[in-house]
Amino acid sequence: MPVESRPEKSQRPSSQLQRRIEKKLDARREQHLLRKVSAFHHQGAKLVDGDNLSYLNFSGNDYLGLAQDPSVIAAWQEGLTKYGAGSTASPLVTGFTHAHQDLEQALCDWLGFDQAILFNSGFSANQAVIFSLLEKSDVLLQDKLNHASLMEAGMLSEAKMQRFTHNSIEKLDALLRSNANAPARFVVTEGVFSMDGDLSPLADIKFRCEAHDAWLMVDDAHGIGVLGDEGQGSAHIANVKPDILIVTFGKAFGMMGAAVMCSESVHQYLTQFARHYVYSTAMPPAQAYALSHALSMVKSQSWRREKLAVLSACFHSALSDCSEVINTITPIKPVVLGSVERMQTVAQSLKQTGFLTGAIRPPTVPANTARLRITLSVNQSEAQVSDLAASLRRCIEEGA
Repeated sequence: MPVESRPEKSQRPSSQLQRRIEKKLDARREQHLLRKVSAFHHQGAKLVDGDNLSYLNFSGNDYLGLAQDPSVIAAWQEGLTKYGAGSTASPLVTGFTHAHQDLEQALCDWLGFDQAILFNSGFSANQAVIFSLLEKSDVLLQDKLNHASLMEAGMLSEAKMQRFTHNSIEKLDALLRSNANAPARFVVTEGVFSMDGDLSPLADIKFRCEAHDAWLMVDDAHGIGVLGDEGQGSAHIANVKPDILIVTFGKAFGMMGAAVMCSESVHQYLTQFARHYVYSTAMPPAQAYALSHALSMVKSQSWRREKLAVLSACFHSALSDCSEVINTITPIKPVVLGSVERMQTVAQSLKQTGFLTGAIRPPTVPANTARLRITLSVNQSEAQVSDLAASLRRCIEEGA
């Protein structure tokens, strides 16, 4: 019996959406801005790629070296045994466990807030707060260098967003004055800025907020765990208590997730109206259990912060006369090289000598400020930091 032939499929004409996608990707390629994802195996301070090539990692956010710490891993394994693999529901259904409750209480005791509410990422925590609290006639004032999660939340929020010049108290004060009639004024800043490694002048900002009856929210993703005697972060060393503090666990804690530190009333409000909280599966209880263990290490093991200070001094001492290197007291060390082409050349040269650094380009940073974002970690040694500094100096001096 003859086999019935199938009609050939006609090629689908390129849709307008497909053409738009291809056009924007082509533009990114031409501007040397196309991002790519690479898979690595983490081995302490080293990264091993798919070709089994090893690099010293100066590009991550594991500042305190907890991501690969055996006791943190053991705590997560113990949590799995106690609570299982997942929470299986949102917090308001059955996803909230004693492990979550214990973590929230430990955070409150550590940071001096009435309540904490857990989220699966800093991105969702930031957006949940802004989307939930602010209404159409309110005013949101943000530092121009705030994280993308905050900026996107501001653009999508019903509130009117205005941005003030980075760390400019004068510009902030002027905006607060010009919006005096707004029902609510909500100021948002990072504690440590992720691309520059510098600190926000929180004491001055808090003073202005109080003078103008405005609330202050601080996203301390890169300060918590790193700054202060017990790692209590940017607000603590500035002797400031913001109305809302965002604590994330993807940096110094070595894991993921976030907490919003707040008052009892704000906690109740977010529990009712924060859609990221109400309609998301809660973080796994085993993770919350491991985070409680990591918190005890962050508080008690001050040697980790002391080592970061030593590594920071080593780095800046070796590169003190390089104008491209921005001096910071945090583990984030920006090396501003200007053009994307120059930044990529230096990054590739360092990679060839065994150092992996963060290659940051627009739109993550402003045009003509492409940079290496070098980060320090307890996993690194002074000798490794010195070797990186020497290689970086050669690249800069040779015009790489």
